[in-house]
Amino acid sequence: MTPASQIGTGDCLLDSKIKEYLHWNKDNEAEREIIALTEANDIKTLSNLFLKRLEFGTAGLRGRMGPGYSQMNDLVIIQTGQGLLKYLLETVIDLQDTGIVIGYDGRYHSKRFAELTAAIFINEGVKVFMYSQVCPTPFVPYGILKYNCSAGVMVTASHNPKEDNGYKVYGKNGAQIIPPHDKLIQKSILNNLEPWVTSWDTSKIYSSTLFKDPLDEVMISYYNIIKNNTIYPEVNKNTIIKFTYTAMHGVGYLYMVESLNAASFKSFIAVEEQKNPDPDFPTVKFPNPEEGKSALDLSFKTADKNGSTIILANDPDADRLACAVKKRTGDWHVLTGNELGALLGWWMIHAYQVRNPDEDLSNVVMLASTVSSKILSTMAKKEGFQFEETLTGFKWIGNRCEELTKKGKIPLFAYEEAIGFMCGSTVPDKDGISAGACVAEMAAYLETMGLTLIDKLEEIYKTYGRHITDNSYWICHDQETIKNIFEKLRNYDGKPQTYPSSIAGGKYAITSVRDLTTGYDSTKIDNKAVLPVSKSSQMITFTFDNGLVTTLRTSGTEPKIKYYNELCASPELQDVDALRKMLGEMVLAIVEEFLQPKKNGLIPRST
Repeated sequence: MTPASQIGTGDCLLDSKIKEYLHWNKDNEAEREIIALTEANDIKTLSNLFLKRLEFGTAGLRGRMGPGYSQMNDLVIIQTGQGLLKYLLETVIDLQDTGIVIGYDGRYHSKRFAELTAAIFINEGVKVFMYSQVCPTPFVPYGILKYNCSAGVMVTASHNPKEDNGYKVYGKNGAQIIPPHDKLIQKSILNNLEPWVTSWDTSKIYSSTLFKDPLDEVMISYYNIIKNNTIYPEVNKNTIIKFTYTAMHGVGYLYMVESLNAASFKSFIAVEEQKNPDPDFPTVKFPNPEEGKSALDLSFKTADKNGSTIILANDPDADRLACAVKKRTGDWHVLTGNELGALLGWWMIHAYQVRNPDEDLSNVVMLASTVSSKILSTMAKKEGFQFEETLTGFKWIGNRCEELTKKGKIPLFAYEEAIGFMCGSTVPDKDGISAGACVAEMAAYLETMGLTLIDKLEEIYKTYGRHITDNSYWICHDQETIKNIFEKLRNYDGKPQTYPSSIAGGKYAITSVRDLTTGYDSTKIDNKAVLPVSKSSQMITFTFDNGLVTTLRTSGTEPKIKYYNELCASPELQDVDALRKMLGEMVLAIVEEFLQPKKNGLIPRST
């Protein structure tokens, strides 16, 4: 095999980057892969690995595992940990005393990446609270608040494919970091690329006086909160409902057992094949319960075999929750994130009023991301609580909840349509473990009245109006085409800041437009949007006179133009077929008139 010193691809910059990586790297397997690529003269692959770099963003790092600067590996983690540490030392006065919380999931190399991070902080005199075994992502933000730490790191790629891993960073408020911290951390990483002598040494972290395993204490305090928030323990204890649970080969099983025990439930039925952490995710194509029936096939079989009528499912790091309900017809309905959001919104108000019978809801706030259903907004107008909309991503929800708490408000519930739920403010992030207990208790309570979760959802729609959604996306690999599509919408009449006023030949009128790329909002006196603006991403929302809200946006990680459509009908309009027909007609018009897929060469989702 070619020695590293003799590498020569003919590209001076590429050769220098490969040699630099091999000089700093101490992973023998990575070195063998790199040498094999150079011997094969695979310039394209080598250029992608060494001339590009994983960039630290608001979700931290996430990418495929393997050698090179553009993938997740020991050296990239060390560089990231060093940059993060330096940034925190510059911005946090008492970092060494307050410390950092570190957790990891069951993916390949997750524990290794966590240990490397811990070593970097401990070797610089910083206290580290690192969980001694795989844990749910929510335990990191919870631990930050419990121990008053200055930051947190969770090593996880959530529901990504098995080849991926990630590095998620939280601030001292327990929420995921938001700009400008991401860019400043990225700058610090680039200023600290060469590994320090001590960064590779993980041998002494567990014996260090600066190391603490918080697992036992967190288990006690976290589940005490769930127990104290349970309002019908006797109902839960005696329910006839049989719950089936899947951890989706992730970390959730042991933690969901404790969650339902804390809420006084008897044991649930586990999907045995998916019960324990397995980084190969052997039984699912995608380890994401949001995929619906394709990811829950084994759950349906287990539930049917055991006479179970409700399925609860976590994603591999247990920050998301999915739920399926067996209908009276015998088939299964997988609740969408918006449907579960409506049910949990109702439940959290119900639970709050049971606990606080003499208080009104004027100080209570519920939140949802801008592409989620407007059902909470509709409920707020009728029930008297406050509703706030945030940008997509729980980082925005979590940070806004902290701001509201400081103002004396009560962030009671928040969610996003991608099955992320925050029940209460114990964890300022999505939490699939506590949400699981809430859904189970809601189901048990409704069962005492002869109602299912689907029955209750129907009641909610009859009370507040039907909210019917149609969300999908088109694929486009040409960034210039995507830009032109959105620029045309902003210059619809050939003049700047003139947007469409209707669709379908004037049949459906547009009453307002919000453009979070330019900061325009037609509903404001000064036409300036309240939500944060990002010029690097495309996002326009149209509201129609019949209650339809449509958002067109680009994906930050995939070549997609996503569209989110929700028809928010008044309670008087309950003809589902008629409403779906209207929604279908409008979505077709929006796609044909705004996106023009044939003209722009867009690829449909189905292919």
